Parts: sequence; structure tokens; C-alpha cells
Amino acid sequence: MSMSHLTFPVNSTTQLPAVGFGTYLIEQDDAAQAVQAAISAGYRHIDTAAVYNNEQGVGEGIRQGLASNGLSRNSLFVTTKLWPGAAEWGEKPKTFEQTLEACENSLHLLGLDYIDLYLIHSPHGGSQRLNEWKALLELQKMGKARSIGVSNYSQIHLDEIEAAGLPMPDVNQIELHPWSQKSDLIQYMRDRNITPIAYSSLAPLSTWRTGAGQDSAKPDELKAGDTVFAEMAASYGVTEAQFLLRWGIQNGYAVLPKSLNPVRMRQNLDLAGFDIKPADMDLIRYMDRGAGIAWSMGDPTKVS
Repeated sequence: MSMSHLTFPVNSTTQLPAVGFGTYLIEQDDAAQAVQAAISAGYRHIDTAAVYNNEQGVGEGIRQGLASNGLSRNSLFVTTKLWPGAAEWGEKPKTFEQTLEACENSLHLLGLDYIDLYLIHSPHGGSQRLNEWKALLELQKMGKARSIGVSNYSQIHLDEIEAAGLPMPDVNQIELHPWSQKSDLIQYMRDRNITPIAYSSLAPLSTWRTGAGQDSAKPDELKAGDTVFAEMAASYGVTEAQFLLRWGIQNGYAVLPKSLNPVRMRQNLDLAGFDIKPADMDLIRYMDRGAGIAWSMGDPTKVS
């Protein structure tokens, strides 16, 4: 049974489909076919980013997917992300004006008039971080972004926005899975109506990013115990991936599985036929192993 109709509220006017199609590590040349296939499989939430270098292909896939399935633009939720510029990598953080320009460029590449959700990809903006956020607020006023948020922000980065007296993000997209549960950050976000979106939901899989060209950065401590979720999944008669995605959904997180395999695409959307029992959810709470593997959360005690 498909989860394509389940949504989570993002703001007073926007609902976020609970299962999105992630496009990280999908090449530009493969993106159109992948996104069209995802839409045909039932996905109504597509997630990309400027730094993925595939927005043009994603946009083509959106056009093809909408046309071939007789869908209108407003039936699809599209997310992309601002690359903020990282001084530590020799880049200049984007200014207010450059942030506006970056959004326009993403819209152009995607071939869209508006983005449903525009995120600052990471807190690397340093001294420009608040100006980047002010630019997103402006883009929302202009109707270029229906909802706005951040990604990979820790509490200290969200505190910075709050301390400046600015509206808080609608969303924070962060690494979330049983081995990186971030319970304190999630509670902080809940208290401020910031919707969590989970990425790397499938990181505990023993097969996670082991293929050619997949930049697995999974440390050895996260490889230990790789079979526990396969065993739990088997007891429910579902795949390990379905079990891990269902865990996110039951916690109230939208999830962003990625696959180029049409069978797995459909499986990753087929999450409504079972519930993880409370006893198993409780058991998983004790499996937390800390911050995870995200490159951009960094030291949560540091602002820049």
C-alpha cells in the first residue's frame, strides 16, 4: 500500500508528502529518467540541490513525469537547496543578493516558476548565514518559494536565527536514522514547529552506498551490527529498507529514499501495510550511536 498520500504539515499553507524521492548521487544524465520513473511509481515529493549538479535533469524528469501521468504542477512537491558557500573550502559565502540569484538559477535549471521548499544546504555561510536566511524570507514573500528552511543546522545555528528575532525555518533536513536519532535537537525543533525531514534513512543498511561511485563515508562503528534491522524487518515480512523508512515515518519524519531500481522505488513507497510495534520502537531508542556521518553538522558547539 503506497504512502504517497500521507503528508506532514510544513506551515499553515503547505503539506509535505511523507516519502520523497532523493536525487543525491544521481548523475545529470540519469536524473530525468529516474525522476520520471519515480513520479510514475507514485512519488509526489522530489528532492534535489544545486550542489548535486542535476537540477536540469531533475527538471526534465518532472516535466516528463507530470505529462506522462496527466498531473499538474501543484500535485508535486519539489525541494532544492542553496549552496551557501564554504569559506573553509576556499569559497566566499553567498550574500543576500547572491542567494536571490542562486534561487533564480535553480528555478531556471528546474524549469519551474516556484519551489515548494527552498533550503539552505548547510550552516557553512558563516558571517553571511543570517543574510542568506533573510534572502530566503524574501524569496518566500516573492512567491518563489512556498516554504523555506535549512539543512544540517544544529541547535546553535537555529538559536542564531531566533536570537536575531527572525521567523524560524519551516523545516530542518538532517541525518536521522536509528543510529543517529538527535533526540535533543528533534525536541528543540518540535517546540518551535520546525518540521524534520530525514536524510540517509538507510545508512544502517549493510549495503548502504557500497556500489561504484557511491561515496560511503560510513565509519566502522556504524558498520557493526548491520544485521539487526534485517532481522527485525524479517519478523514483519518487509525489506530492511522498508523497516528503516517506516521507523522514520512513525517518528513523524518525512524520508527521502533514492533508488534507480523501479522495483525498489515502489517498495520504498510501500510502507503503509505495517506498523512497528511500540516494544520495537522502544528497543530502537537504545540503539542511538550519536551524530552520524553527515559532513556538515560539524561540531554543534561551533557557530561557524
